[in-house]
Order: sequence, then structure tokens, then C-alpha cells
Amino acid sequence: MGTYLKSSIYRKTFYYILVGLLLTFQTELTAQSVGKLNLEELSDYIDKAYQDWEIPGMAIAIVKDGQIVFSEGYGVRNSNSGEKVDTNTIFGIASNTKAMTATALAMLVDEGKISWDDKVRKYLPWFRLYNPYVSEETTIRDLLCHRVGLVTFSGDLLWYGSNYSREEVIRRARYLKPSYDFRSGYGYSNIMFITAGEIIPVVTGQSWDNFVKEKFLEPLGMNNTSTSISSFHGNNNIVTGHIKVEGNQVPVPWINWDNIGPAGSVNSSVADMSKWIMLQLNRGTFNENIYYSKTSSTEMWTVQNPFKVSDKSLEIFPSKHFSGYGLGWSLFDYHGRKITTHGGGMDGQISRVVLVPEENLGMVILTNSINRLPTYLMYEILDRYFGAEAKDWSSWGLMRYRSSQTRRKSNKKMMS
Repeated sequence: MGTYLKSSIYRKTFYYILVGLLLTFQTELTAQSVGKLNLEELSDYIDKAYQDWEIPGMAIAIVKDGQIVFSEGYGVRNSNSGEKVDTNTIFGIASNTKAMTATALAMLVDEGKISWDDKVRKYLPWFRLYNPYVSEETTIRDLLCHRVGLVTFSGDLLWYGSNYSREEVIRRARYLKPSYDFRSGYGYSNIMFITAGEIIPVVTGQSWDNFVKEKFLEPLGMNNTSTSISSFHGNNNIVTGHIKVEGNQVPVPWINWDNIGPAGSVNSSVADMSKWIMLQLNRGTFNENIYYSKTSSTEMWTVQNPFKVSDKSLEIFPSKHFSGYGLGWSLFDYHGRKITTHGGGMDGQISRVVLVPEENLGMVILTNSINRLPTYLMYEILDRYFGAEAKDWSSWGLMRYRSSQTRRKSNKKMMS
């Protein structure tokens, strides 16, 4: 592959990561239906949807009442080699790592070692942002709900593809300019989550990676989950990300995300993530072992940074009354239920984790291309489970996506 094409792919990959964030032939069906959700019909729907979206491969699992009721892989791990995706296939979960970092800190809150409202400089005295007051006043809570004043994705080129350590990335954040007043808006910040994770080694003497591994990945039996691609050795059941180049899905190499760590470096499968979902839905308890308290669960699932529900949003989601960000989770209501969710986007991969605490229902959707299907599948599955009026979210979303792409190409042509 030529140098130009490689660099072009990398540029496109990073662009699509940002867009995605804003945004196995092995089957386990332990029940034919869950609520009003017919699992055989759902599997057929997903099978058509991922092909309509031209996604090389994906996997999905649904958890209900502490049981995996649906777990299936679709398509291939790599469009060139053709190996099949199954429920143990490893994907990058990217920003779904953030909930793990919030949970790790929740464990320390429960132990009385930290408080959500502790000042960051209590643990990282060298921490500095764009002015002395903000540097001094920023709390752990501020880091975890994106309200320090930085614009969304500000400074991401500091860590992406760089050799800077986590500490060096954080130190360089002092030069980033604010886009709104401190605690008066929302700017999605990977660097602030890296900062939150770096508090853990100061308090515990363990790296973020080792703490997460020891405290819940290993005890939960998430044996195929890791915090670094350096742990891939010996495991070939791993996807390759893809981006579209001139209409074709082109495989792209994994890029080491170790320096983003607490904000997005975890890699996992739907089989493993099902256990993570069970822990979350059971408010910190798994197999009768308590990992964190219900009080901490409530704190993470409480809106800390509210969003405006726009008129445009209400046209699409007339049942929505609130929306906001908690601690490592996005929150909103849908058909009278609270939805706790997060998306993730990285080099040619998109993921989504969804919790419906009132229904003890959760799902994880992992894909190996840049696409918007996981979000639309979330709504499709929720509608089917709730017995809401059928919409066919995949087709509706694909139509909107194609229209936006047509407009984009037209605008580029007019500007050229």
C-alpha cells in the first residue's frame, strides 16, 4: 500500500473516530422471546441490517435478569481473510472504557480513600489547565462528566499516534484553550478521563491497568479482556477495523492506545462484556460478591451535566424528557424508562453498551467498521422489548446517513 494511501487512511480513521464518538455464527438463544422481543426475528433483522450497512463483522449480546438471553456473531473479522466473528471475538470497546474507570474510582470512594469532590491537585499537584482557578478547583467529579471547559475532543492529537506518556499528555493539556466557562457546559474530553485514571496509581500504588484487571476483570471472569493490544499475543480471534475508501471496506491496522488507557484502551468480546453488564445491572454485585456499593452506582447513573432536549430531538423522540452525562455514562429517558448507555469509536470500530436498570435489561453491540448501526439497533431492540410502535430504525438511519453523505459530497464538489 502506497505511503499516500496509508496516510490518507490514517487521517480518515482519526476523523471517523471523532464522528463515531459523537454518535458468530455461534448463537446462544436461551429463550425464544424476552418480553415482547422475539429473538429469532431479531437475529434475522440484525443479519440483514449489518449487511445493509456494509459492515464486515459485528457481535451482539443481550442480558436479562442476570442471564445471557441472546449472544451472536455476524460476518467476518477481516474482509480480506474472511474468518468468522463469534461471541468471543475481541473488539476495541474504546470509550466504553470510561465506565470502567468511573467504576474503579467508585471502589476507592467506597473504601474512603477518595471522594468524588476531591480536588484533582490533591493527588496530582502538577495538574494544570488554562487558568489557575480552574486548575485548583477541578474535582474528580468534573473530570468524569466533561465540564472543565474544554471543547469536545480538545487535545486528542496529543495522544493519538504519539509516544507521549499519560502524564505527558495531561501536562500538555495546560495549553488547551477553553470553549465555555468552567462547569457551565459540556465538552467531551478524553484527556480528563486519562487524568482521572492517573489518580489511581497515586492512591493505590497500582497502575490503572493492573487495578482494573485485579479488581474486576479477573474476578468477573473477563478472561479475554485486556487494557492493551500488547496482550493480544497468542489470541487470533481478534477483529481488524475497517474504513471505507472509494466505496470499499479497507482493513486498517490497530494503533496502540496505551497512553489513552483510562479513556479508551480496553478490548473485549460480547461474552466478556455480558458479565460487565450483569455487574452494572446488579448495582455492584456479581455472584454474591460486592464490588462497589449501590450508593456509588446511583452516583454514576445520576445526571451531573445536563443537556438541553432540543425541539429536533423531541420530533424524533417524543417520549424524551431529560438527557445528560453522569460519571462515565450518558443518560436519558425513553418510553418511560431510564437508559444508561455509552458509545465508543476507534480505528475502524464502533461499539455501544446499553443498560435499562428498571427492566434489568442490558446489551452490548460491537462492530469492526465506522458506522452508526449500534445506536439504531439500540432503539430497535428497546422498541421491540417495550412493545412500542415498529419503526425499522436500521432502514431509517441508513436512509438519513446516505442522504447526509450525498449532501456532503455535493458541498465538497461546490467548494472545489
